[in-house]
Amino acid sequence: MLWRGALRRPIPISKPLSLPLTPPPPCPHCSSSPPSLSYTLSSPPFSPQRNYRADDHPAPVRGYYVSRLAGHRFSHLSLPSSGTETALIDSACTRYGGAGFGNRATRYGAANNLSVPPATVSTSITYHRIPGLYKAHVPAASALGIQTSISRPYSTRAPLAGIRQQPVALDTLKHQQLRALSTSQPTMYTASFAFFEAIWEAGITHCFVNLGSDHPSIIEAMVKGQREAKGNFPRIITCPNEMVAMSMADGYARLTGKPQCVIVHVDVGTQGLGAAVHNASTGRAPVLVFAGLSPFTLEGEMRGSRTEYIHWIQNVPDQTQIVGQYCRYAGEIKTGKNIKQMVNRALQFATSDPQGPVYLVGAREVMEEEINPYHLEQGVWDPVELGGLTPKATKEIAEALLGAENPLLITGYAGRNHKIPGALVELANTVKGLRVLDTGGSDMCFPASHPAWLGLRFGIDPAIENSDVIVIVDCDVPWIPTLNKPKEGIKVFHIDVDPLKQLMPLFYVPAQHRYRADPLVAVEQITSEAKTQASSLDAAVVSKKWDALQAAYKERLATIASKATPAEDGSFGTGHLCKTLRSLCPQDTIWAIEAVTNTAFVHDNLQPEIPGSWINCGGGGLGWSGGGALGVKLATDVETGGKGKFVVQIVGDGTFLFSVPGSVYWIAKRYKIPVLTIVLNNKGWNAPRKSMLLVHPDGLGSKATNEEINISFDPVPDYSGIAKAAAGGDLFAAKVDKAEDLERVIKDAIKAVEGGQSAVLDCKVTLGC
Repeated sequence: MLWRGALRRPIPISKPLSLPLTPPPPCPHCSSSPPSLSYTLSSPPFSPQRNYRADDHPAPVRGYYVSRLAGHRFSHLSLPSSGTETALIDSACTRYGGAGFGNRATRYGAANNLSVPPATVSTSITYHRIPGLYKAHVPAASALGIQTSISRPYSTRAPLAGIRQQPVALDTLKHQQLRALSTSQPTMYTASFAFFEAIWEAGITHCFVNLGSDHPSIIEAMVKGQREAKGNFPRIITCPNEMVAMSMADGYARLTGKPQCVIVHVDVGTQGLGAAVHNASTGRAPVLVFAGLSPFTLEGEMRGSRTEYIHWIQNVPDQTQIVGQYCRYAGEIKTGKNIKQMVNRALQFATSDPQGPVYLVGAREVMEEEINPYHLEQGVWDPVELGGLTPKATKEIAEALLGAENPLLITGYAGRNHKIPGALVELANTVKGLRVLDTGGSDMCFPASHPAWLGLRFGIDPAIENSDVIVIVDCDVPWIPTLNKPKEGIKVFHIDVDPLKQLMPLFYVPAQHRYRADPLVAVEQITSEAKTQASSLDAAVVSKKWDALQAAYKERLATIASKATPAEDGSFGTGHLCKTLRSLCPQDTIWAIEAVTNTAFVHDNLQPEIPGSWINCGGGGLGWSGGGALGVKLATDVETGGKGKFVVQIVGDGTFLFSVPGSVYWIAKRYKIPVLTIVLNNKGWNAPRKSMLLVHPDGLGSKATNEEINISFDPVPDYSGIAKAAAGGDLFAAKVDKAEDLERVIKDAIKAVEGGQSAVLDCKVTLGC
């Protein structure tokens, strides 16, 4: 009977197994063969194909311990090749019990000397690799002081005659895996911990998590990191809903340009991400998503093997296919030994243009794997850099813009780089008469105070039809051909990080020239060339273009203002609401927008000026702005080292329900992320009606009520009440339906948010203004 570990609890083994030690062949590293003696090696009953950690073996087994025979200085040990399975000496493989060798002797290769402390023995021990088997010269008198590992037998048919058998005890856990599969060692370094190290070293500061049965080692690593690596470990944000988690990471990454991490639970958690993956993909948000896989062993062969009913139910043929088509990269972590390389490869895809989400999966057994700590040189994992335009292209585009009567630049995502708005202003000041149209609304691309500003229109604007030169810069949908399109024969130049739109099966624009280039570099090149050519232009012609541009701008602002006045009965539309918000909120407010059919009214009246101050849902998956606004607010707080900028979410009523407010406002309360939410309450979804009328303007649905076409929210939900309940009552909630009350209520809400309390205003708005 032997004792196991700190528990000191003996457990008998009814059928101990023994292996004979046979005389070894001559060792090429020794001057003579060791004595030809027989010894007995006792071994616990390891099951075939089962994995153990070396430090979980009882001490007398851990070091190939043998009987102490007087007069023999060395015992040269060998296991029969027909009865054992051993790791190669350079594998450092814990799967085969090699942790002791891997950590102390063999990771440096064969024939490395390991000095044993003098208190144990003064002799140097040399490990040799001999035909695939571990063999060691071990001082017999000091065997108990040497921690190595043990090979495990596949089988022993029957005890050999004359061989003394000795029982060896292992701890067991009732109805669970063997104690040898546990993770009790505080100094243990697993693949999961290496994963967190990898994302931290790559610049990820937050993990938005929704945990499950595939995450035991992830949880262990989280606790270890938060206790032992505080300040050098990602902050963990618990998210009761996966879409909210993904949207928070999206919002954080969209504002800062820094990728963030989401951890979800196997296939079901991956599906729970829902439309948020679509939004991150089309919105070009660099987000790393990690999900576990159901264990691939079920009899306790490895630590992490199946232990719960659900592990069978959640075992799907190919989990990566669930979100793979939305991701820049999807892959499986198959071993802990290169987990940091896998993480950094994924992040290279996420951060290289066009940016977007990436997806990694790893089974429990893999994430439980113990490995040697290691680090990567982060400088070799930078994203791919794009260049600029060729000199010929630069000259041609500048010449076309300067010579055009009505030049137009269309953009959508360019403002993600906060240097772009200023660069476009410089270009518009150089090319007099140039107008800038945003047809994506994803980011603030051009300031509303400049006369070249045409605002945000989703692919529909008269300027598209009357332009004679169009430059498209980083935009997915410059126009909608069935509603309006450029004149035949005009010059169209397309500059984009992804001009072919490789994730869109159908896309093309009639551009004579296409360029894959960095938008900022390209705009600066065109501006520089335009300045060179502008000196030869007719001053009178240039002045006339500039005067016409300013006159059109003043008319545009007057039209916007006229639509933003309240009605005589005190009701008001989205325009008046946003105009009031703009006048009362801090000047550097960040607006997180998901207003759908009201987006143009919101943009017209907020008139964003500051780069990064407008962030719209990047795709068509409704519900982004709840988590997105929290992610934006969290980012601005972290990046400023304290209280960051004021953040306002403006969201449609139907979209508010999509955003999972029960999760959003619980997170806001728990993590102290105060945001002002404005719900545009127009009693239903109006986008489906608009879509129907574009196809069937005189159809039956055109004359039907909202109830008949199933888009009505009547009775109207208590939107602010839902949020307040989720926050445990600690939330400013109010409803407004009269213009005379609007300013007062908004001021109260702003005060609450600035004091650290979230606020939700349910604002009843009229349609079309």
